[in-house]
Amino acid sequence: MPVAIGLFQVFGTMGAQYVETRNADLGRVPLDWRGYALLLVGPAAIALRRRYPMAGLVATLAATCAYLLLDFSYGPVFAGPAIMIFSAVVSGRRRAAWWATAAFFLFMIAYSTWLIPNPQGWFHHTAVAAFLLLTLTIAEFYRARRERLAERKRVEDEEARRQASEERLTMAQELHDVLAHNISLIHVQASTALHLLDTHPEQARTALTTIKGASKDVLAEMRSVLSLLREGAPRSPTAGMDRLDELVERSGLPVRLEISGQVRPLPAGTDRAGYRIVQESLTNVSRHAPGSSVIVRISYGPAEMGIVVEDDGAGAAPAVHGLGGGNGIPGMRERAAALGGSLSAAPRPGGGFRVAATLPLPALDPASDPGGADPQRAEEPELQSESRTEPEEPT
Repeated sequence: MPVAIGLFQVFGTMGAQYVETRNADLGRVPLDWRGYALLLVGPAAIALRRRYPMAGLVATLAATCAYLLLDFSYGPVFAGPAIMIFSAVVSGRRRAAWWATAAFFLFMIAYSTWLIPNPQGWFHHTAVAAFLLLTLTIAEFYRARRERLAERKRVEDEEARRQASEERLTMAQELHDVLAHNISLIHVQASTALHLLDTHPEQARTALTTIKGASKDVLAEMRSVLSLLREGAPRSPTAGMDRLDELVERSGLPVRLEISGQVRPLPAGTDRAGYRIVQESLTNVSRHAPGSSVIVRISYGPAEMGIVVEDDGAGAAPAVHGLGGGNGIPGMRERAAALGGSLSAAPRPGGGFRVAATLPLPALDPASDPGGADPQRAEEPELQSESRTEPEEPT
């Protein structure tokens, strides 16, 4: 830009003086070394405008005033001042730029009224004012637009950081649930295997088989959760309600699973949260009352899903100590609250422990309502509500 403006001002002024010097009434003189030097002050200031915006503006306006006082031809001498005024406003020196422009305008009025052979009137003054105001207006508009874009980018960056933080918290919760359940199961089964290794080796073999399956599962789920760190990795949940049978089977507990209502596809967040709540509840039973009988009730309603996990507290084996309190129940409560649901966890009056959660569901499509006219569909909830007792006995 400085080179282009310099060439434009020099050669444009040379063309203008060819016309203006022929008219003696204008009182213009040909360019000399002083004129060329003053024409190049503006381009030099443009080259340094980012480092010295106000100094460059003042130098350019002063050089322009000196150029006019020496009676050189007008030409495109005002290109440099316009660019420097624009640059000063955009760089944040708005007030100084407005004051400098006002001072330059007053000089132009005095110069064109008293310092030239043919004084100019209000039309000339209005044209100069319009040119300067147009330059300032464009500069203000550009500055405001750039600030809006910068603010929008800042907000988008903050939103991206917030989403990344929430994603990390979700991953941490996923890792906690996966590790807590499987490591607790491995610990309990390893203790059982050591206790029965000499007296009942066949039962110890069963416990070791369970340990093998649990360790394989924990590795697979950890790999699935940690894959979220890779760019472009799938964002699907690692587990869902359709895997409850598998979860119950490898829990090592005598669990009865009861499902009622119309089973239907769930939103990803609800599907994952329901699975993790059941998983964490079974983990707590394995930690604090291993061997207790457990009932898991899942009920699908029109607008919500209910989850109840109860154990009788009469564990056949002593509770495992030294595993720490953890954040299991607070984590389950946070999962439910994040979806607009609720969760309660408290000891049962007759012994044992009860976890009850309610998670909202999308409105049920009337066409798929089990109470509709289709008799075959009407029988499905009754079939689904039948209890299924897992064959595995307490270790």
